[in-house]
Amino acid sequence: MPSLTSVLGVLDPTSDRAVFRQIADALREAIDKGRFREGDKLPSETELVDHFGVSRMTVRNALSLLQQEGLAVSEHGKGVFVRPRPPVRRLASDRFARRHRDQGKAAFTVEAEAAGSRPEVDNLEVKEERPSQDISARLGSPRKVLARRRRYLLDGRPVEFATSYLPLDLARNTPIAQPNPGPGGIYARLEEMGHRLDHFDEEIRARMPSPAEVRTLQLASGVPVIHLVRTAFDAEGRAVEVCDTVMAADAYVLAYQLPAN
Repeated sequence: MPSLTSVLGVLDPTSDRAVFRQIADALREAIDKGRFREGDKLPSETELVDHFGVSRMTVRNALSLLQQEGLAVSEHGKGVFVRPRPPVRRLASDRFARRHRDQGKAAFTVEAEAAGSRPEVDNLEVKEERPSQDISARLGSPRKVLARRRRYLLDGRPVEFATSYLPLDLARNTPIAQPNPGPGGIYARLEEMGHRLDHFDEEIRARMPSPAEVRTLQLASGVPVIHLVRTAFDAEGRAVEVCDTVMAADAYVLAYQLPAN
């Protein structure tokens, strides 16, 4: 096994950079270069204290910085480990392809299969409610909507929480109002009802999570979320659904194919 000196180097006593940041820099570089791979345990506090000749608090500050950056995760009683890379590649140009609905597959199922993971849905809630001003504007100002809230899990790990809003005149007394809308999900049901989907508009931003989102998605310290709002339009140009989604940023790679002409 390589020595810590060959893997992490030594401190620069002439640098004006804080010692704990130098240690974090060394660990970060080692992770980037593959000297510590996904899931690998990083050197223990004691090993780092002995190697760098610093206090335990200095080492803890360095490891804490890596956790805040989302590069490492602490497991109680076990140590600090390199955080696994995102398991799901979310291909925007393919996930809503009609062929998946024709096969009875919802978008999340398609993504999970591509990642070799087991998909689950829990915390399901379906109710009629008054929409927020933003949702109302996106849907053409309906007085009430059907809201479908659910949490998505991969191999038992929460990765996404989503709420779909549909105009009540479309969704009431249809399979969409049932906890399980059937094969292919709500988009398949909309198309069966004559609302052939034409396109989707998505808005994406990254931010730090709220306390409630940390609890719902069981996020580790320092992990941001991806906030995605998608509007589905039918062939007549009507907005038939708005989906407000919060995703654990360490669980996804967002991939896009853009035309060049």
